[in-house]
Amino acid sequence: MSLIMSRASDLAKLIDMTNGAGTHPLETSVPGLFVIGGKVPNHQLAALYRPMIGFVLQGSKRMSIGERSVVVTGPAYFLLPMHLPVTAAVHPNASGNPYRSIGLDLDQTILGVLLRDVGDGEKRSPSHFAACAMGDEITDALLRLMRLTTRPDEISALAPAYKREIFYRVLAGPQGDSLRLLALHESNLSRIERTVQWMRKNFDAPMDVGDVAREAGMAVTTFHRQFKLATGLSPIQFQKQLRLMEARNLIAYEGLAVSNAAYRVGYESASQFNREYSRFFGTSPSKHGSSIRTLERMREL
Repeated sequence: MSLIMSRASDLAKLIDMTNGAGTHPLETSVPGLFVIGGKVPNHQLAALYRPMIGFVLQGSKRMSIGERSVVVTGPAYFLLPMHLPVTAAVHPNASGNPYRSIGLDLDQTILGVLLRDVGDGEKRSPSHFAACAMGDEITDALLRLMRLTTRPDEISALAPAYKREIFYRVLAGPQGDSLRLLALHESNLSRIERTVQWMRKNFDAPMDVGDVAREAGMAVTTFHRQFKLATGLSPIQFQKQLRLMEARNLIAYEGLAVSNAAYRVGYESASQFNREYSRFFGTSPSKHGSSIRTLERMREL
């Protein structure tokens, strides 16, 4: 069997193993490994994504982070080195076959040991967000990791090794610098990630960028530059998107009134909240909440 046929066969096996995927992320028996597929609604894809590697096996995914946008057409992968607010849309492939993907959470413990073994390498700036081709080695390692979902007795022994191999291949790829810098505790990227963690917990509180920059150990101008380099957003824009996404969830899923949701996430002006929400999501918060609830009811039928 030729290498091309072998790769196509491995990819087909991976796609077959995601046949049970639905439009909500489905956690597998392998910790940190999940699958998703089908006509995933856009409101679900506008979310705070966790640090992960996303493998698009079939179809495509258009993703926007701040001012950066990229289309990931399978088979390809993307790296999110930290929690990031993302808006996205997915589409079937040219033959009409449904979108299918696998997500793998980043494991700081495995990454830390891996970097000690292979060395830190040259310290560079994080790479721009991009789609990366899935090479044969990544496809093979991902297939072996997915096969563990049918072999539960082997997960604890083999999953860390297969994850380590995948992380190693990503380190060697176009997004390797971002993954490497995240794992280095005193890199600017890791400091920004710790800031992002703080912002996630305190998104509804007033934020003094000067205080946050000092906590990160950076001058304000350096902090602004490094934050936007890492996230595609300014700190204030990042906080705003966190607030708007949380408000959407409160309105659509918990039934809060628009004004109550606005105040809950930290807005002092309901009119400002309405303007910024409509600008970000393209519709008013009340209409958006109603349409999401309708879509979710239809999906349950």
